[in-house]
Amino acid sequence: MDKYLDIIANSFSGYYHYLLDEITNPSWTSYFYWLIGLSLLVWVLEILIPWRKDQKIIRKGFWLDTFYIVFNFFLFSLIGYNALSNVGVELFNDFLSLFGIENIVAIQLNNLPAWSQLLIMFVLADFIQWNVHRQLHRRAWLWEFHKIHHSVKEMGYAAQFRFHFMETIIYKTVQYLPLAMIGFGIKEFFVIHMFAVFVGHLNHANLGWNYGPLGYIFNNPKMHIWHHAKELPAERPFGMNYGLSLSIWDYLFGTAYIPKNGKKIELGFYGDEDFPDDFKNQTLFPFQKRTNLKTNQ
Repeated sequence: MDKYLDIIANSFSGYYHYLLDEITNPSWTSYFYWLIGLSLLVWVLEILIPWRKDQKIIRKGFWLDTFYIVFNFFLFSLIGYNALSNVGVELFNDFLSLFGIENIVAIQLNNLPAWSQLLIMFVLADFIQWNVHRQLHRRAWLWEFHKIHHSVKEMGYAAQFRFHFMETIIYKTVQYLPLAMIGFGIKEFFVIHMFAVFVGHLNHANLGWNYGPLGYIFNNPKMHIWHHAKELPAERPFGMNYGLSLSIWDYLFGTAYIPKNGKKIELGFYGDEDFPDDFKNQTLFPFQKRTNLKTNQ
């Protein structure tokens, strides 16, 4: 037990000092400044070439989404996620040691060039996330958490990070095993992470881009707007366009849907008129008792 308490204590202090160092000692691998830089870049693009020209620069929900960026990207780890994940990894390793297993690496990729390792990790992680995202829409109890993301009524880059902290736990838990089974020999994971953040910003931005033929590979604003449509077609009661960074999974598995230009469609979900519009109540919302949980029909 003392070991786990030490892990928790070290996790809190370690992440605090990491975050402090990120802010006070900028470097080319500083998540903090990359996030600010990419956010400002996409916001400038929204201002210069907006798709929905009647949408205000400071759109509805802008400041709430900005807080979600700070919370989900930094504060959540500081509050406890970093400690929780470190304890979870240690518990899992201790469980493996009961069977004399030191690790579960089944595939070694550390001899491949760094760029190919990054590409494999990016594609694999995105495919896992696509599947998790589908379940967030199909399982009623998961949908209660995911409603927060779909409460966005006007799309902008910052809407990417309007999501419940439980989604981080769900995504990372499901990703852990398959990624842990592959022996990656690189440490530049921030490259694919920041690329995913950039693509996610663009997907939610007020930009009328579809990337031409590349739109069949990469998710894009004209495709993702339909994922946030309030009115869903009868044949797609759980939604469509689940891709995070890549759209190819939706085209391969038949969940892609772009019937027309979605520039003016209404965003949200069934019953969102009564959904809270502040961080505290949105966070508490999934834990409150309700009857007749609905899908996003």
